[in-house]
Amino acid sequence: MNNPPLISVIVPVFNGANFLDACLDALFASDYASFEVIVVDDGSTDNSVEISRAKGALLLMTGKRQSGPASARNLAAAEAAGTILLFVDADVVVKSDTISKVAAVFEKDPEISALFGSYDDEPKEQNFLSQYRNLLHHFVHQNSNPEASTFWAGLGAVRKEVFHSVGGFDCEKFKVPSIEDIELGVRLHANRHRILLAKDIQGKHLKNWTAKSILKTDIFCRAAPWSKLLLTSQGMINDLNLKTSDRLSALLVGIIAAVFPFVFWKPWLSFLIAAVLILIIYLNRRIFRFFLQKKGILFALMALPWQLLYFFYSGVTFVFCWTKYALPPLFGFGKRDPAHGIRHIN
Repeated sequence: MNNPPLISVIVPVFNGANFLDACLDALFASDYASFEVIVVDDGSTDNSVEISRAKGALLLMTGKRQSGPASARNLAAAEAAGTILLFVDADVVVKSDTISKVAAVFEKDPEISALFGSYDDEPKEQNFLSQYRNLLHHFVHQNSNPEASTFWAGLGAVRKEVFHSVGGFDCEKFKVPSIEDIELGVRLHANRHRILLAKDIQGKHLKNWTAKSILKTDIFCRAAPWSKLLLTSQGMINDLNLKTSDRLSALLVGIIAAVFPFVFWKPWLSFLIAAVLILIIYLNRRIFRFFLQKKGILFALMALPWQLLYFFYSGVTFVFCWTKYALPPLFGFGKRDPAHGIRHIN
């Protein structure tokens, strides 16, 4: 009988003392025997280092403050003894069987190069925005194609040899938390490596979301760099939160935003807005039904304006990026990328 694979669990952290305890306790409570835990401290000013040492994790330090999770994960991957790298964010609490499930997937199917899971449907923080945000993430991952074309490092694993063969995370482009994991997934997929969205592998997210953190993360750390990636290399996909219904919803919200100022002069336009709003709700009926079932009608109603806002700023960001990265090549400007046959504007 083959020995179980050694799994190197990699946890990057910057000032994560509020949740690192719970993250490491859950990892060391795993029912899987063959694993190591590597914590990479990225210049924390709290007691994250002391917590990591006390829990018995192998501690690495980036040597400077906030070099970014991409650099931190690469540092750990270079030192990892395992054949499988399991990335876990410091604010994620895994289940006791999470590492076992990861190992089982890779052992069962040698063709799988990477996998990722999702947050569970019981977020720790009870305020509305934290519940909404984490439940939205759970729903999107649970209703996406298991054969993925991207990657998620909040709770994701990759074979070490494959990780190194594609160059790991791009820590030059992504010096702050951004889409370094998505971009890694794009390269994995482009190199014909199979990526699995394992829906039964779930972790509890401990983050407390606020309006400010949602907008900052979604616009500057997600929508903008992901739009650039789609326009300059990956191309459009129909999965995760980039499904056709999502793009159409963003377009419809844009129509509402464009028409709304004229309602005061043309009251009949309010009927058009109402009709478009009904269509948006219909297109997103599954997520609203999910919110209704999990949290009740008041929660679902409160989620509606946030969904509309999400579609609005995502659409605006994509249009902005299109004018910056996709439009100029149509007029012969920019630098051509031989790998993708497109031009880049820096």
